[in-house]
Amino acid sequence: MDNIFDVVVIGGGPAGMMAAGRAAELGRSVLLLEKNQNLGKKLLLTGGGRCNLTNNKPNIRELALGYKGSDQFLMSAFSQFDVAKTIEFFNDLGVKIKEEEYGRVFPVSDKAQTVLDALLKYMKNGGVKIKIKSAVKNVSFDKENKIFTIQLKNDEVFMAKSCVVATGGVSHPETGSTGEGFDWLKKLGHKIIKTDASLVPIAVKDKWIKDLSGLTLNDIKLTVFLDNKKQFIKKGKILFTHFGVSGPTVLNMSKDIGELLSAGEVIIKLDLFPKLDLGTLKQNLQNILVAESNKKLKNTLGLIVPLAIVPIILKITGIDGETLNHSVRHEERIKLINCMKEIPMHIEGLLGPHRAIVSSGGVALEEINFKTMQSRILPELFIVGDCLNIDRPSGGYSLQLCWTTGFIAGSSI
Repeated sequence: MDNIFDVVVIGGGPAGMMAAGRAAELGRSVLLLEKNQNLGKKLLLTGGGRCNLTNNKPNIRELALGYKGSDQFLMSAFSQFDVAKTIEFFNDLGVKIKEEEYGRVFPVSDKAQTVLDALLKYMKNGGVKIKIKSAVKNVSFDKENKIFTIQLKNDEVFMAKSCVVATGGVSHPETGSTGEGFDWLKKLGHKIIKTDASLVPIAVKDKWIKDLSGLTLNDIKLTVFLDNKKQFIKKGKILFTHFGVSGPTVLNMSKDIGELLSAGEVIIKLDLFPKLDLGTLKQNLQNILVAESNKKLKNTLGLIVPLAIVPIILKITGIDGETLNHSVRHEERIKLINCMKEIPMHIEGLLGPHRAIVSSGGVALEEINFKTMQSRILPELFIVGDCLNIDRPSGGYSLQLCWTTGFIAGSSI
């Protein structure tokens, strides 16, 4: 019958496509069900549309440690399919790659479409049958006959000996990640850890934040305070948006910020010059003010800080930008350098799932055999990618999780 397959993969995201392609490569009859009109809708959003394929951590232990709290589960998985094998896999598919700052790996084309095309080619070569616009209504398993029944919302039915659930979490629900996969998995006996947005941009109360929209700063330091008590420090890159702040450093601290917000007022202080102490920065400012003594302060600060930040520093410090440099008083210079080292941003909250890069929560890891990605509850069931309760930082870690778990599942069926 044409509705019975060795494997049915639910979800046409990165992990699902990898699992389907690998299983087909090994000779299995595979059906991939995708609810959207096209495959890879979320993949095309990754890395700002450039597709951050992975993070170049060749040491498996170091790679696993990036997944805070889940490393002990992932060691066996990464020992089978690590960063090197990921790079080799895409190279074999004709995807040329490059490495950028912080170990982030991208296709040379800077287009996520390049990666999607390679995966589509991979599945086509294996003979994967793809059915789009096929939203799943229910998944059940007949233990006596050891067969899955997958019912679509249009009441079409498919059966399979094995099923791979790759429906993702709850981030970017407009791409189809709306969490219904967790409903089926719960019915099949799995424990689901509460799902929520994880890597999320942060909304800032200060109105001046909109004036910096689009500005990116590298090598900055962010110090987080809860009710004026220092909590933690992060260094790296920040991107200002019309609503607040984003960028890798901000995304990676967003979950902790969310937890702090429930306890009190959260303020992030931005240090524009983390490598300079106050004395050095004061001397640098003094040198410029002397060299440009007859110019206005507002026209001179741009030699030290980005132009867009100049009016914000003047507003926060209450210093008149029309002041000539030779008339800037000592106490005003102190105010200026203190502000450059501690620009306060009052946090309003985290943006919702529609803005999240990835979500947290999912299937409890104790219920998965990471050597095969099989369910310990139902061995004919395989669970991959963002369906798993694994926190991961920004910078290619989420896609590496998808490639690894998808490949292992497809190899184990």
